[in-house]
Amino acid sequence: MTMSATRRRDLLLASLLLLTVWQISAWLVSRPILPSPFTVLLVLARDLKRGELAGHFGASLWRVVAGTALAVLTAAPAGLVLGQSRRANRFFSPLIYLLYPVPKVVFVPIILLFFGIGDAAKIVIIFLILFFQVLVLVRDQAAGLRPELLQSVRSLGAGRRALFWFVYLPASFPAILTALRQSVGTAVAVLYIAELFATNRGLGYYIYFQGSTLLDYPAMYAGVLAMSILGLGMYFLVDWLERRLCPWRFIQETE
Repeated sequence: MTMSATRRRDLLLASLLLLTVWQISAWLVSRPILPSPFTVLLVLARDLKRGELAGHFGASLWRVVAGTALAVLTAAPAGLVLGQSRRANRFFSPLIYLLYPVPKVVFVPIILLFFGIGDAAKIVIIFLILFFQVLVLVRDQAAGLRPELLQSVRSLGAGRRALFWFVYLPASFPAILTALRQSVGTAVAVLYIAELFATNRGLGYYIYFQGSTLLDYPAMYAGVLAMSILGLGMYFLVDWLERRLCPWRFIQETE
């Protein structure tokens, strides 16, 4: 059995285990606040078919993808520059040291004041979460490249631009993907919080509205399940990109 087949089997078994625990818990609690997984799946299918939940899912997906893309496109080049230049790294390191540990969720009210209640505020929040993760990991990866590797490439006549495209950038792919993998869960969680503020689109709004206003608990759990699928989908996408962009890391799996 190949590694991918084994992984799919393990994921299926884990999913079945979670559904079993959920069903047993629903039987034990025996209250409307914890419906059975079958009931929730029926509501999920119903609301997706109606288009209501699909619209909220699409809004949240767009915000996560846009914020992630913006963070990678800005933080990866910045991290590469800092990793290549000791002077630039020495200048910006104190600022990164101060901002990196701060929980970005505390900026949600401030960002909403400056960017309003539309998509821009949610995208900026996700961007801030991912930016520093990608920046720090890419910087450390670029700074940690072996000097003999750089010297061997320079001996072939490669200039700074060639080093950037053919050495630093490929070497930074694992760091970028590691940062995304570590931050996806946090980004989706903060997106839920951001979608509670003055909006009527997004899974965060859907979950809160169904559970707290309508007291429709099966629909609330359907929203939670949809947001979980969003997070898992992003996580598996990162895994797929890693296999495409960093195939050397999986050579042993295919042997």
